[in-house]
Amino acid sequence: MFTSFTRRMLCLGAAGFLVASVPAFADTVTYMADLNAASETPATASKGAGTFTATYDTVTKMLTWKGEYKDLSGDAKAAHFHGPAPVGKAAAPVIPIDASKSPFQGSATLTDAQAADLGAGMWYVNIHTAANPGGEIRGQVVKGK
Repeated sequence: MFTSFTRRMLCLGAAGFLVASVPAFADTVTYMADLNAASETPATASKGAGTFTATYDTVTKMLTWKGEYKDLSGDAKAAHFHGPAPVGKAAAPVIPIDASKSPFQGSATLTDAQAADLGAGMWYVNIHTAANPGGEIRGQVVKGK
């Protein structure tokens, strides 16, 4: 038979086990971008437009995205995240995006430095075509609501 002290210790031990085995919940951050020709650097005359959304999981460091576009001058030849760069400035590609068809989606694991640039609003997405090899439409990636 257990004493009341032993019963309390067993309960505390079980409670401690339960608390210790509960997994941490991921903190996710949502991002978005409106893709258009006026946001390209330099701006293009394209009638193309698109939308882009992403979710970043701060525990796994996984960025997952989806987007769509329409009315480009031709087939999408390439697409990328670029950075670090503020609005109106160009930067090198950071992560390729397979946007050969619309809608598109993908994912990548970010480094801490990449996550910091993304969180600071220093990344943009653009889609390249043969007529606009430097990018036809672009959108700055910002935190969503």
